[in-house]
Amino acid sequence: MTQGKVYLVGAGPGDPKLITVRGLRALQRCDVVVYDRLAGPQLLQETRPGTERIYVGKRPDRHTMKQEEINRLLLDLALSGKVVCRLKGGDPTVFGRVGEEAELLQKHGVPYEIVPGITSAIAVPAYAGIPVTHRDFASSFSIVTGHESPDKLDRMIQWDKVTNATGTLLFLMGVAKIGYISEQLIKFGRPAETPVALVRWGTRAEQETLTGTLGDIEQKVREADFQPPAVIVVGDVVRQREKLKWIEAKPLFGWRVLVTRARSQASELADRIDDLGGEPYVFPVIDTVKQTDPAEAQRIGAALREAERFDWVIWTSAAGVEYFFSWLAEARVDIRRFAGARFAAVGPKTAEALATRGVVADVIPSQFQAEGLLDSLADMLAPGQRALLPRGDLARGLLPAELAKAGVEAVELDVYENRLVVEKDDRIVEMLRAGEIHAVTFTSSSTVVNLLEALRRLGAERPADLLAGCAIACIGPITARTAEEHGLRVTLTAEQSTIEGLLAAMLKHRGAGNEIR
Repeated sequence: MTQGKVYLVGAGPGDPKLITVRGLRALQRCDVVVYDRLAGPQLLQETRPGTERIYVGKRPDRHTMKQEEINRLLLDLALSGKVVCRLKGGDPTVFGRVGEEAELLQKHGVPYEIVPGITSAIAVPAYAGIPVTHRDFASSFSIVTGHESPDKLDRMIQWDKVTNATGTLLFLMGVAKIGYISEQLIKFGRPAETPVALVRWGTRAEQETLTGTLGDIEQKVREADFQPPAVIVVGDVVRQREKLKWIEAKPLFGWRVLVTRARSQASELADRIDDLGGEPYVFPVIDTVKQTDPAEAQRIGAALREAERFDWVIWTSAAGVEYFFSWLAEARVDIRRFAGARFAAVGPKTAEALATRGVVADVIPSQFQAEGLLDSLADMLAPGQRALLPRGDLARGLLPAELAKAGVEAVELDVYENRLVVEKDDRIVEMLRAGEIHAVTFTSSSTVVNLLEALRRLGAERPADLLAGCAIACIGPITARTAEEHGLRVTLTAEQSTIEGLLAAMLKHRGAGNEIR
């Protein structure tokens, strides 16, 4: 049997984009990923299809797997020939117990790599606007564990030396001991007025910061019921926060937004949400594939070979453009054979897809849906004309019906199929139940129907109820109507049926001060 290998990878502090390139490559090539709760859940989506996922953290229904058991698990998986990614929050060498895992692997001759990650000790304060060093306040810092009992802390930490050894002190996993930590620092020379910040779930949508001084921080933590995990920052660098809290100034900060588009199309919306300070969670529920039905394929080929007989070619999606040109290539039909036709695109993205292929749309409506397209075409249509409609198999019947009323023969071609996607996601239902998804975006009626079905297949008996606590954001009135018909309460609808229009509606909703319901 071929021997496996183990990658001991730092996942970074939570924001999935903060993983290193080397760490991401290890994750993408592994057969098994072994992860805990501090490893961002979105990173699991980077694994190959069929990758086994093993959770070794703590959940309400199970205790944490003991470190010795994790060590043995990694060894057994590697000895069975698996390539394993041990995904750890932050950096694996900073209180990550990577030494114990690596030692057992080395003892048994199993190859391994330690892939450093961005430690939360530095990244989390940075996301709260606190640099751990500053030329005017601190030229050094210390990272100290706070996750021990007071007597053990005293055995591990020489308070008389640590207290004033560096300008900034960073305590990880110390929220429950904040009173004792403050007491010791004051006892050994730090003024009670020394600034302190606790940053909870830093770099994630739940990021929350509490500030005070060594003298009052314990009381503030108790009054706010401030819970771990959090990084504790002690020192004058905390004063920089009010000037530098950059992420919190972004308009979508604090929102985790579910993106349901096809994975091939999701990046545009996800990146824009990220730019605006939100946290996109990509959960595609739809995919498109080239038409597979042989009879329909024959119809498509026959219609394309009659290119000269069409007065119009009308596209209602960018996907329709993509698959239309794929069928042109397969049928070996030159686009120049449509020289006698005028081209219409439902919106700017569809027109852009045409433009990238050297074709300029003659008609683009101001209202980006079938109704707007019909209004724009009304004065140009004439009885006896023929229109080719390259579309998906779930396209609405409105456009061909209205063309027929105008005396135009509409030839519908299902050039692609829409398919339900149910990706394996260990956490999506759990996150929705816990209120960790704040908004859901729908970019078509199909994404509404498919998300509800996907959640049902993942174990949700009443998926519409599961979304009741989320802001429901729809790209247009047709999508909004579908959402309402399926029991969802629509929170906002884009004025323009585009990604930018959807984002504008989300920003308007947030800017109006509305509470997420």
